[in-house]
Order: sequence, then C-alpha cells, then structure tokens
Amino acid sequence: MTGTRLNCWEYKQCGREQNGERTAELGVCPAALDVSFDGINRGKNGGRVCWAIAGTFCEGKLQGAFADKRNSCV
Repeated sequence: MTGTRLNCWEYKQCGREQNGERTAELGVCPAALDVSFDGINRGKNGGRVCWAIAGTFCEGKLQGAFADKRNSCV
C-alpha cells in the first residue's frame, strides 16, 4: 500500500483544522491542536490519533473520552 497518510481532518474533510473553513462555526478540533501527539502514526499533532482525543467530532457529533467513542471511531 503506497497511499498518502492523511490526518483525520483531511480524511473527514471537516474543516476544523487550524485556519479551516469551519473553525469560525465549530472551533478548531482538539486533535489539530494537541502537539503532544505530533508525529505519532506519522501525523501532524493529533491528526492520526483523533480517536484517542476527547472533544473531537465523529459523524457530526461531539465525542467524549476514548472510552465513550472507541466502538464508533476505531
């Protein structure tokens, strides 16, 4: 497999990355801001581990902690 590795906001096209088209409406996604995960799974900030970060959106709904969303996001 030689596909491009996308961050979650690129894959989902949610517009919640920094300077994204929907940040005025929805705010910047916590995954896009969380530098503690930078580089994990070759992602920018939390972009490749968004399933582990509280406060992200999944299918248009605000998600809680990993324990709350593990069945729907991974």
